Amino acid sequence: MFVHTKSQLKCGLFGTSHSCRKKNLFFSNNICHLSHVPAAVDSSVLKVLRSCNIKMSSPVIDKAGTDEIFKNGMQDSYISSSYEAAMEALSSLITRQNRKDRSPVGGKYEKLERMSIYLEILGLEERISELKIIHVAGTKGKGSTCTFCEAILRECGFRTGLFTSPHLIEVRERIRLNGLDISVDKFLLHFWDCWNLLKERVSDDLPMPPLFQFLTLLAFKVFISEEVDVAIIEVGLGGKRDSTNVIKAPVVCGITSLGMDHMETLGHTLGEIASHKAGIFKPGVPAFTAPQLSEAMDVLQETASNLMIPLDIAVPLDHKRWEGLKLGLSGDHQFVNAGLAVSLCKCWLQKTGNWADLIGKKEDGKTDELYIPETFLRGLSTARLSGRAQVVHDAPVMLDGSMNSSRNIMAKLVFYLDGAHSPESMEACAKWFSSATKGSKTSAYLTSPSSVEVKHMKLVGRNGFIPQETDSGSNMVSKQILLFNCMEVRDPHILLPRLVNTCASSGTHFSKALFVPNMSTYNKVTSGVTIPSNVSSKDLKWQFSLQRIWEKIIHGKDPMFEKSYEVDDLELLPPRDFLYEDTTHCVPDKHFSCSAVMPSLPLTIKWLRDCVKENPSLRLQVLVTGSLHLVGDVLKLLRR
Repeated sequence: MFVHTKSQLKCGLFGTSHSCRKKNLFFSNNICHLSHVPAAVDSSVLKVLRSCNIKMSSPVIDKAGTDEIFKNGMQDSYISSSYEAAMEALSSLITRQNRKDRSPVGGKYEKLERMSIYLEILGLEERISELKIIHVAGTKGKGSTCTFCEAILRECGFRTGLFTSPHLIEVRERIRLNGLDISVDKFLLHFWDCWNLLKERVSDDLPMPPLFQFLTLLAFKVFISEEVDVAIIEVGLGGKRDSTNVIKAPVVCGITSLGMDHMETLGHTLGEIASHKAGIFKPGVPAFTAPQLSEAMDVLQETASNLMIPLDIAVPLDHKRWEGLKLGLSGDHQFVNAGLAVSLCKCWLQKTGNWADLIGKKEDGKTDELYIPETFLRGLSTARLSGRAQVVHDAPVMLDGSMNSSRNIMAKLVFYLDGAHSPESMEACAKWFSSATKGSKTSAYLTSPSSVEVKHMKLVGRNGFIPQETDSGSNMVSKQILLFNCMEVRDPHILLPRLVNTCASSGTHFSKALFVPNMSTYNKVTSGVTIPSNVSSKDLKWQFSLQRIWEKIIHGKDPMFEKSYEVDDLELLPPRDFLYEDTTHCVPDKHFSCSAVMPSLPLTIKWLRDCVKENPSLRLQVLVTGSLHLVGDVLKLLRR
């Protein structure tokens, strides 16, 4: 049920204009002068800048638009080097070596107090109130809900800004304008502006902001400068103490499904976690939540009651009522996220004075609470979010360097990518994978353009396809393979059994499992074209631990490995016929029984490609899950 907001919470028509100062680049004598390269940068950043002869200068104010500025003279090499310098600068903001490191940032201010000071330095403290914000927290589905909201309001004709995390390939994915990643030129323009202003004010009491705080500030700067009509902001972690919670007066707040995640920070009960999430509630701001377990719902309702604000439960969309609706994001759980997004967008339109204009022209004069405008339906069907229930058919590169366009070849290696990393999301991932690999035409999972059943899809990125299925009664043998890694703060003793049991309940069984280290590193931000040079020198102790857990799940007892294996051991790449046997033929006292530890992700992708190339009757359906970082690394390799 969609509940209208209380009258005292409604606001006037939205349409105020924003003024913004724009600083840009100028060129002379074939040297690129960046107006906002910082006056004091780290040595690694300077090295990149000097390699391209990029010099610092005073800012130049120009009335021309940013797109025109970059069109008239900026050479690709200069942009590339400046972008690499920005990645080095961002990397310098990562103060922790891994997520288990909880060491303080430093300085004398608390996080949100520090964020307020940064906003003041950037001249955004007052202007942030100009943004008409939808603020979303939760455990599962935050990114999906925000993506649905953005697509819906863009279809309604509004200029949208979307801030989500983490990114999969490019950091620019976190900041989207009108449904597209922020362009390199606009990113650089606003990035160096923020960097320079903040760097000038660094002190022992006020260090540079850590990575997520800086990107949050950058998003606010971009959305204000680019004059978006609506900013959809996804909370990073928790809510109460999250960097995004400097937002004082959003238009509406939303809470997605809650579960047990980030317990080292948010607490070890659902109630404690819900308390952190409810921290984004504000006086006078209506809130919506997806259906929750009672332990979480009680806390959310108590917080809303104390603030004297309405908290309405957004009912999941009924796919039977909307029989023709095809969600842009796959999975039954997306009907929950879509229902929340519809409620948030309807409330946003009401509070900004735009709802009456939208429904005033609706067909048949429908006014019931369950009415969903056509623009909403278009937004729900066109929403896209990489790495969540995403299917990519690999298109092998041939010996002559060309890309093979044969549909039969493409169908032999299929990657099913989902960044699930909590018990609840792992269960949803397993249900989606089981349904997708069976190709059931009646499943709600296959009502999405990202699914296996979609016809005539074109090239995804450079090297990922979603082709038309061509196999009908052939002799192809399909094997389901798990490609898995998770961060050490996760509990694989919970994640892996949940995945295996949920798949098994749907009749899906993995032939083999491959455990591989991520290619990306926690303390390094890279561009989408950068592949780390040391991917084969990772410590594999964690992957061997995952393998032991897996073997115990499959065989019901601890495996007995004959010897320890080092990183340079050639046996770490299993023989090609390893994939041909199912788990029923696994021998638990051999090293390569039901699983294998792979030395690196690039070698794993190559090995999988070689396996299907050498066996014409083999089709591999590879589920990549456990970590969004792993999913992003696989996408990066597939699109090269």
